[in-house]
Amino acid sequence: MDEDLDRWFIEHILVHEEALQRYLTRCWPHRDEVRDLRQELYARIYQAAAKSRPTSPKSFLFSSARHLMADRARHARVVSIVPMGDFEPSHVLVDDVSPERWCGGRETLALLSAAFDRLPDRCREVVWLRRVEELSQKEVAMRMGISEKTVEKHIAKGMRLLTDALHAGEAAASEAAAVDDEREQAH
Repeated sequence: MDEDLDRWFIEHILVHEEALQRYLTRCWPHRDEVRDLRQELYARIYQAAAKSRPTSPKSFLFSSARHLMADRARHARVVSIVPMGDFEPSHVLVDDVSPERWCGGRETLALLSAAFDRLPDRCREVVWLRRVEELSQKEVAMRMGISEKTVEKHIAKGMRLLTDALHAGEAAASEAAAVDDEREQAH
């Protein structure tokens, strides 16, 4: 082992152990994992310092801790797929989509599509880039050569117009269904 690196580690990293412990305990929800987190963090920092010593060791320590916790949280959300062999058929109720619900979904989609086509050109483009292509507000503004505030206004206007169109379409559909019901009762 490199004695110079060991000395640096003790003088610049381990001196913050108490503060690091408080930080990890405060930020990490699983207290039983804090010791393991700290050890993994020390190993990462030692390895990194062997290649190049950070200019601000304390900042490096705490930002590395933040990154490690983010990595752990991200990995905790990943669901592993492990083959389990053959399963007995489970007797779970399956929510089949009824023909009415399927038709209603198609009608709503048709209403939304028509409403989207009626949006002003610039507004439609902003809504598309922001909601479908999932670009950030800043990216949309840069791509279209407009301000972020203008993007915000187009999004608000577009969402309002789409919502109004959907509600108007649903109201019209409800009225038509009520008329059909009255006709059936009359016969």
